[in-house]
Amino acid sequence: MKEAGSIPLLRETTTKGIAGRVAAMSRTLFGTDLPVGLRVWDGSSAGPQDGPVLVLRSPRAVRHLLRSPGEMGLSRAYVTGGLDVEGDFRQALHTCLDYVRTVRQNGVRTLGALPSLLPLGVRLGLLGLPPKPPAEEAGLTGRTHTPGRDRAAIAHHYDLGNEFYQTILDETMGYSCGLWTSDAPEYRPADAQRDKLDLVCRKLGLRPGSRLLDVGCGWGSLVVHAAERHGARATGITISSRQHEYITARLAERGLANEVEVRLQDYRHSVGDSYDAVSSVEMGEHVGAANYPEYCAMLHRSLRPGGRLLLQQMSRGRAKPGGGAFIESYIAPDMTMRPLPATLAHLERAGFEIRDVQSLREHYVRTIDAWSQQLETAWEEIVHRFGARRARIWRLYLAGASLAFEANRMSVHQILAVRTGSDGASGFPFVADPSGTSWAQSGTPGPEDDA
Repeated sequence: MKEAGSIPLLRETTTKGIAGRVAAMSRTLFGTDLPVGLRVWDGSSAGPQDGPVLVLRSPRAVRHLLRSPGEMGLSRAYVTGGLDVEGDFRQALHTCLDYVRTVRQNGVRTLGALPSLLPLGVRLGLLGLPPKPPAEEAGLTGRTHTPGRDRAAIAHHYDLGNEFYQTILDETMGYSCGLWTSDAPEYRPADAQRDKLDLVCRKLGLRPGSRLLDVGCGWGSLVVHAAERHGARATGITISSRQHEYITARLAERGLANEVEVRLQDYRHSVGDSYDAVSSVEMGEHVGAANYPEYCAMLHRSLRPGGRLLLQQMSRGRAKPGGGAFIESYIAPDMTMRPLPATLAHLERAGFEIRDVQSLREHYVRTIDAWSQQLETAWEEIVHRFGARRARIWRLYLAGASLAFEANRMSVHQILAVRTGSDGASGFPFVADPSGTSWAQSGTPGPEDDA
């Protein structure tokens, strides 16, 4: 008998088959039922069947799960196709990760039950050889964050092919958090990217003829927007050969070759100085903790006195500054997301005055979900052109990232700073707005109105 308005849970209560035995093991060892449905290669099923269902297709998937418990085992089993999900993938991932955290917190309830589980282990195929990690995992060598290794890390992430990213991203090719200023049905991801780019340009105070340096310029969305919409003379740098190839063609198509220069160049090499504005949008995550002071010093010396810096960067807690095992293995090797206070301290030590910090965390959930929706819409095409494993990696990556931002395990901020003059002058005009920021002038909406 269920209470009015409750959702019925349809559970398989029999202990027959592998699925039933796994469900019984969960209750015996961890004191908790399976949180999602389970179906196994022997045809048995257990757990709730009215929501997402995990499908174990082979013993190899179980060996992945148990040889590397947690995030990596789940990732390897799913990427190789031994583990599948029927139903809402994001909900399944959320529920399974909560289950793993609960199991780790509670521990094993009774060690005396372990010997009786040996027959189940045999049926699950645990006695086989440890499976090899998928070939898609990054295998970088050498000391981290040297120029050569950084090029290899960036290539692993960004040189999958411009065609792949064009399938998932919108026409701006903006691969960073958008700014969602409307809930209207006709408001699209490209609109959120353009609104973000325009906010960046307004915060930087770009005018016709302003000299802008974009460090880690991606596929050129900001330098193109700054030149076309604000009349800036922009320079972008990237170490991705595929991105450089794409931007070069894009500038020629739009007739911007005289207004925008894009260099295939490492930030550690000379980029020039006396720029009116410098931007770096979600590039600092690839710098590494040891190199971050050098990165901030480069940003500072690239600006003229009174010039502004806009840094958009992801952040994470002090205990777990990296991207996580899955992201660092499959998506962005050597990634570091430092806590926000640590980033601000680095900027201040480099000589910057911090003028504004704006969180866009909820905007990233919506941005990533839009990419995820596009991935699902183009799923068959992506599998055909780029392979089933690549499609699975990105489905898992986007779902996990969306959940991390939603739960505030990760965040993203726009940091506006200025290189003050020798007399301490910032170049920011006085405004009545209490934030003291110039984008509130002339009727232009500020970020608090956009968020």
